[in-house]
Order: sequence, then structure tokens, then C-alpha cells
Amino acid sequence: MRLLPLALAACLLPSLAAAQCGGGFQQFVSQLKDEAVQAGYDTSTVNAFFAGTRQDERVLRADRAQGVFQKPFIEFSRRLISQDRLRRGLQMSQAHDSTFQRIERTYGINRGVLLAFWAFETDYGGYQGDFNTRDALVTLAHDCRRPELFRPQVFAALELYQKGDFDPKRTTGAWAGEIGMVQMLPSDILEHGVDADGDGKVSLKTSPADALMSGARMLSHLGWQPNQPWLQEVTIPADLDLSDSGTGRKRSVAEWRALGVTARQGALADPDLPASLLLPQGHKGPAFLAYPNFDVYFEWNQSFTYVLTAAYFANRLEGAAIYHAGQPDEGLNDAQMKQLQEKLQARGHDVGAVDGILGARTRAAVQKEQQRLGLPADAWPTADLLQRL
Repeated sequence: MRLLPLALAACLLPSLAAAQCGGGFQQFVSQLKDEAVQAGYDTSTVNAFFAGTRQDERVLRADRAQGVFQKPFIEFSRRLISQDRLRRGLQMSQAHDSTFQRIERTYGINRGVLLAFWAFETDYGGYQGDFNTRDALVTLAHDCRRPELFRPQVFAALELYQKGDFDPKRTTGAWAGEIGMVQMLPSDILEHGVDADGDGKVSLKTSPADALMSGARMLSHLGWQPNQPWLQEVTIPADLDLSDSGTGRKRSVAEWRALGVTARQGALADPDLPASLLLPQGHKGPAFLAYPNFDVYFEWNQSFTYVLTAAYFANRLEGAAIYHAGQPDEGLNDAQMKQLQEKLQARGHDVGAVDGILGARTRAAVQKEQQRLGLPADAWPTADLLQRL
């Protein structure tokens, strides 16, 4: 679930800062309608948009069942990246070559980056979700887990409806309200939607050109540096200080090279470019240098495993070799991971929720404890670490 800037929606409705949620569902819908009218929307437009709105229990179940992100990188990436998906990606690259050339000229974003998102989000447009988008957004705005994210999206969808670009009864998409081939939230469409095929509409569900150009424009807005790399597989020396690894630590490429880090394929990037060393399953598994554009991926999705897999698949679509999996130490199962997070919390570390997911804060806490205990500080939790704690 990505967390994206909502500046436009916030401007449309300044009072959203309160982010009320909960209570009776139909009463909640009535409050949304009142706010929309107060914000200047015509009453008939508001009534038509909200007519028939219902709470979708499937959305709530999906929101609470994102267990796929608990899988380690090697298993997750092998699950998402198949030979068929790679083959079709290359076919899509050829079929939409003119669009990708336009993206490369306009935004400096390699086609592999957009192809990977297109593949993972909707299987190249083949499955875009069957949740009613309006109902999904209102359901999640009513739910009190993240109303500050979803409440503004309801009004962004209302704005799209007023512009004639959204059908509240028929528009469908992902459970979290994203629409189209690369899955963009309503506020993203308002801010970054592009009519790339020139038919007068931004049609992210049916027009690959519109979807890809809109996704590229959004990535550019989020800070993508034109014609710069994002991720590269590397080999690390046995004596490297692993405490320097992780997304929160950066060295110049020249410094990494001086420490013995080498490219597994080709050459390392510009010596002055900052980069982080990523060891998703510890020092015995795959190793990558992540360049500044890799940080932009986290504006699209907050899951480290998803982001790394998407960035790696972009490399594969650009001709990179399959990563060297190595022989990483066995990780922890769900129950062990939760136990680890509880133990880390007890030692004063902020790991966020005890959810069994190896997120950035849990990784940082693991690395600190590894350093304290004299273990390889690669941020990969093992049964040995759990036992020592």
C-alpha cells in the first residue's frame, strides 16, 4: 500500500485535517456529502456521486491480509518474476516502443522501470481489480486505520467525477482505491494524469499510452533523476564492515569501490553518486547497490521486499543477469519474527507494529543488536540472534 502526497486533494477540502472516521456508515456518508457541498460542489453532483455507496467488507479483509509481504526477498522475487512475465514484458516493450521512447525523451526514465510496475500492479493490464473504487475509498476512509490517506481520495474521486473522468457505479480497481494499468490513486490521476494518445481523456484502464505516461510523470514528480541508475547487483568482500549496509547509510560509489565492492555485471555507476548497500537476506545472500532513484520507489510502495523486487525486475527487463542467490542463513517464520520484534521492543527499539514483517525499523533494530552482540551486522534476523536475545 503506497502512501503518496495528497496536496491537491487537501487543497480541494482544507477541513480534511480532522480526518473523522468510524461511527455509523450511512451517517459517515452523510457527513462526507455535507462537507462536499460546503466545499463548493453542486448538491446534485454530490448526491449522484454518493448514490448507492456501501461498505465493502472485502476491502477490509484485503487490507488486513497482506501476508505476501512477509516473504523473504528470494522467495518473493521468484514468485513474482516468471519467464512468462519476463517474455511478455519484452513483448510489451516492442509493442509500445514509441510510448517508451517518448517517456525516455521526456522524463529520462528507462522502460524497464515502467514495465516492472505494469507487470506487478496489473500483469500488464490483464487484471486491474474488481473492487468498486468509490465504495473501497469510502470504506477505508470510514475505517480508522488510515483515514488521513483515504478520506482525501474520496474527494479526489468526486473531482474526477465532476470532470467526467470517473463513474462511481462502474469504475473498478484495486481494494485500496487505485485505478488503471499502473494503479494510481484518484489524487495521482488529477495531478499527474496524461492524455498520451490524444483522445481527449486520461484513460488509465484502457490506454497503455495514457497509463505509462501518467506513471512516468508521477515518478518524475516524486524525484526521479533522469537517465540515472536505480539498482545494481554487486559482489562484496568477506571482510567488509556490514554495519555500513542498509537503506539509511550511504557512501559514494568511489568509497564502495575502495572497500572492495565490485559490480557483478558491467561497471559501477558514477564514482560521485551516493549509494546504499542492500543485503536483503544477509551477507550470504544477494547484494545490491541502491542509487538515489531507488529511494523514489518507496514513494510508490512502502514494502522493502516489493520495492527491491520491482527495481531488480526492471534491471532484468533491461538485460541484467539473474541475481546470485548465494546460501543465506535461514530466516524466521511469522511467529519467530513477532517474538523477535517483541524482544527488540523490550530492549527499547522502535520496530513499529509487531506484525511479523521485516520492515525498515525492524531491520535497523536487528542491526544494532547484531553489533552489540558481535555478530555480522547485516540486518538479517536468524534463529541464533533470536536465541541470544
